[in-house]
Amino acid sequence: MARVRSLNIGRSAEVVTGRGVVRTAFAKQPVDGPCWITPEGIVGDEQADRRVHGGPDKAACCYPFEHYASWEHELGRSLVVPSFGENLTTEGLLEREVCLGDIFALGSAVLQVSQPRQPCFKVALFHGVRELPRRVQQLGKTGFYLRCLQAGEIAPGAELRLLERPYPWATIAEANRLMHRDRQDFSSLVRFLALPVLSASWRKTFQARLASQLEDTRPRLEGPLAD
Repeated sequence: MARVRSLNIGRSAEVVTGRGVVRTAFAKQPVDGPCWITPEGIVGDEQADRRVHGGPDKAACCYPFEHYASWEHELGRSLVVPSFGENLTTEGLLEREVCLGDIFALGSAVLQVSQPRQPCFKVALFHGVRELPRRVQQLGKTGFYLRCLQAGEIAPGAELRLLERPYPWATIAEANRLMHRDRQDFSSLVRFLALPVLSASWRKTFQARLASQLEDTRPRLEGPLAD
């Protein structure tokens, strides 16, 4: 059974770092009771930079609790939940199992998987490990985002019940592979772009990559053009 191990929200605040003062809501805190989620996010949760966080495709960020043990081993210290800035610390939902377009019932809300999470520099700042975002991507331990199809009440400990899986081939792991490793996989790129459930930001990135690949493969004309 997939469930929410911890429900986490936070307010943005200014943090002094080696890069200067950074405003972030990365340091979220678990809540004991239910919260309301809407297409714009969880009520009571903030995003410091709405250009890259929050919005319709990123109403909630999920991170599998199963990854915590390996990160504790790699980082050499204990980690408290939530250590990856996630709203939902989940159990039973790994990247190789979750698919883009999956629709889940959580409490009275209905949620849909929209894209993998792409860790930013704030993960590195929080843990004091500069290469951590790249390491998260390399290992595929990214977590994923949900969009909210139906607003409702969600709570820690609640079951995430799968309602629909329209694209069983489009796993989060496969999307990560295409984004971060096999960037020249032309056929998979076209296949993902055909997904109506793909988030706007990932669609924009894949479209730009596809256009670049098409430009690179276009025959080059040599010499003056004839009439």
